[in-house]
Amino acid sequence: MIDYINIKPKKVIILDGEPYIVLASQVKKKNRQKPSNQTKLKNLVSGATIEKAFHQSDKVEEADIEDREIKYLYNNKGEWWFCAADNPKDRFHLNEETLGESRRFFRENTVVKALVFDDEVIGIELPAKVNLKVVEAPPSIKGNTSSGGSKPVVVETGATVDTPLFIEIGDVIRVNTETGEYAERVEKA
Repeated sequence: MIDYINIKPKKVIILDGEPYIVLASQVKKKNRQKPSNQTKLKNLVSGATIEKAFHQSDKVEEADIEDREIKYLYNNKGEWWFCAADNPKDRFHLNEETLGESRRFFRENTVVKALVFDDEVIGIELPAKVNLKVVEAPPSIKGNTSSGGSKPVVVETGATVDTPLFIEIGDVIRVNTETGEYAERVEKA
């Protein structure tokens, strides 16, 4: 059990039977009142964010979140199929809500980290940046660059990314998986 004062950012706690990650916390004491820990929590299952105050008498349980390596296989009709990284026969599927926006950057046979709570996958962690090949890119048009110039390209996973005008089909680019933004060109076609 964790005392109210030790509920700090990046800790994962159990509240109402569900895991929450602490995004922010601040211990406050008002005039003649006992101190309280004002926190901002994110539900790891639903993604909802709440604010909650913990007082001196409050204790919470730390969540046991396990990291497992899993391999992405393919998607079909809204079901995203994975297997255990070391056992291809151990297959299971996840829905789009569990995967969130990170699903746009999955390549077949990519090993990713799954967050597991009570033997259920509650989220996926991709590396901060991934390298993807450009499969569709409109031609660059000279002029019209007063605003820096960018164009949307489609990468091998089907995601659309805004890139500088010099990116062409066949280039390998590095994409930030958290923001979905172009980071740099890794390899020229």
